[in-house]
Amino acid sequence: MTRPAPAAHRIALLAFPGIRAFDVSVITEVWGADRTDRGVPAFELRRVAAGPEPVPIRGGLALTPDRALDWLPRAELILVPGLDDHLTPAPEPVLAALRRAHARGTTIAALCGGAFTLAQAGLLDDRRALTHWALADVLRARHPRVRVEPDALFLEDGNLWTSAGTAAGIDLCLHLVRAAHGAEAAATIARSMVTAPFRSGGQAQFIEHPTAHAHRDADALAEVRAFALTHLHEPLTVSSLAARAGMSPRSFARHFTAATGTTPLRWLVDHRIAAAQKLLERTDLPMPEVARRSGFGSEVTMRQHFASRLATSPRAYRASFAERPLPAPER
Repeated sequence: MTRPAPAAHRIALLAFPGIRAFDVSVITEVWGADRTDRGVPAFELRRVAAGPEPVPIRGGLALTPDRALDWLPRAELILVPGLDDHLTPAPEPVLAALRRAHARGTTIAALCGGAFTLAQAGLLDDRRALTHWALADVLRARHPRVRVEPDALFLEDGNLWTSAGTAAGIDLCLHLVRAAHGAEAAATIARSMVTAPFRSGGQAQFIEHPTAHAHRDADALAEVRAFALTHLHEPLTVSSLAARAGMSPRSFARHFTAATGTTPLRWLVDHRIAAAQKLLERTDLPMPEVARRSGFGSEVTMRQHFASRLATSPRAYRASFAERPLPAPER
């Protein structure tokens, strides 16, 4: 007997005049393409607006809504694009719909200047939030009750997600897929978009790129990161990685943070968690072996990092996302 296909996950793209075409495109690319043949869940992405009229977007574009605001109670996730002008007021019916959705417990995510829309609705009062680094002071000044974070790619507070500018919106969207549907689904979408599948939300927004005279150090750091990604199961330390780059540990840590926006230790932990997620989804390896192969050394350490970074346990993660375990790869 053929099992019925699971229901598509319902996603709402909230549209009103002034939203950014780039953010609309990112949301549509992540949730609007059918990738079920590659193991990605089915999504039902709807363009939701206060009225049926096409929503004008800068550059001579227009977005045609296909659902009204009364569809939002059906959505599992609501996406608020950024704004071309961050001071653009959202229509009151849109703000009211956002308040009702948040009261219901629906997850709401704002990209870049979309944080200003959530702030207009009063949803960010006394909460942590992000926006593009160049707009942080403006958000803080116009909405003094918002606890504007100085530097990160994306963050969550009270089921409300906000992100930094442009590319960080892609990171947030992929993170939301990863959190709801597993690392493999997010990686598959990232591959089709030809973008990095994983950047943790705690990375800095603004990364100092090496100047011309520092290319040698940049190449050394890139080589060390490539080495580390293929040797995550080994007991890597900042000192050993610094030695491989031909730098002192202190100099290595400084250059590494400038190049990646995060510290070497946090970078290692983030990628070890990603490796463990992949093993938990794709294999039926016992937990101690997953911990060893992903570089945590022990199941206890892996469990501690899963709890602090993902607010779950490795066993719970496997129960949620390992639908069809594959044979364990040889090591």
